[in-house]
Amino acid sequence: MADDLKGHIALVTGGSRGIGAAACRALAASGAAVVINCRERVAQAEQLAGEIGKRGGRAIAIAADVSQREAVTAMVDRVTHELGPIDILVNNAGIAITRGIDDLTEDDFDRTILVNLKSAFLCIQAVLPAMRARKWGRIINISSGAARGAGSIGPHYNASKAGMEGLTRGYAARLVKDGITVNAVAPSLIETDMMSGQAQLVSRIPLGRFGTADEVAKAVMLLVDNAYMTGQTIALSGGMAFN
Repeated sequence: MADDLKGHIALVTGGSRGIGAAACRALAASGAAVVINCRERVAQAEQLAGEIGKRGGRAIAIAADVSQREAVTAMVDRVTHELGPIDILVNNAGIAITRGIDDLTEDDFDRTILVNLKSAFLCIQAVLPAMRARKWGRIINISSGAARGAGSIGPHYNASKAGMEGLTRGYAARLVKDGITVNAVAPSLIETDMMSGQAQLVSRIPLGRFGTADEVAKAVMLLVDNAYMTGQTIALSGGMAFN
């Protein structure tokens, strides 16, 4: 196990499965202590923490609804007390409510913005003081090709992910002198639960297959390692073009 990130504390929201779980494993393998956040899948998050522990890493699972300020504050306070100040944040929590435009409701829109976008804002605000104090921080927001393309989920999802990329650029410009980088990763058509039962979408991908969660995690690690890159979005799309 490498120890490049030894002494660092990483929080991954929505970390119990898929892209979040792959990011947790990669961060732990590089020596970071990892906080696996989930909303409901506590057993899955604890199983992942156990798996990381058996490999010589350090991880804890914390259930918290990151779309709620009080829950975020309580989680960050607990992590700071148990492990230390968070200096790596991966905002991965999100929902995908698939709707046609005629079926899309106000509640669908509000919930999507709350979980996909506001959660990132709340988590960033909560960890910033500690990052500023250390003059070092890495914030990686998991966006989507839907921020620029039509996508298959709906315009509410597009809006939440485009907002996340705007959030990324806005924070990056204001935090660069504090030693904090803020970037995004925009995967498209990754083999996760979200894509289950949608094998027909492979025909859209020039590479001819879905991407993997581990491939997304590698992009996350690239951004953690790079002190000069900030305000950017890395697209992983298997050759699909977006405007």
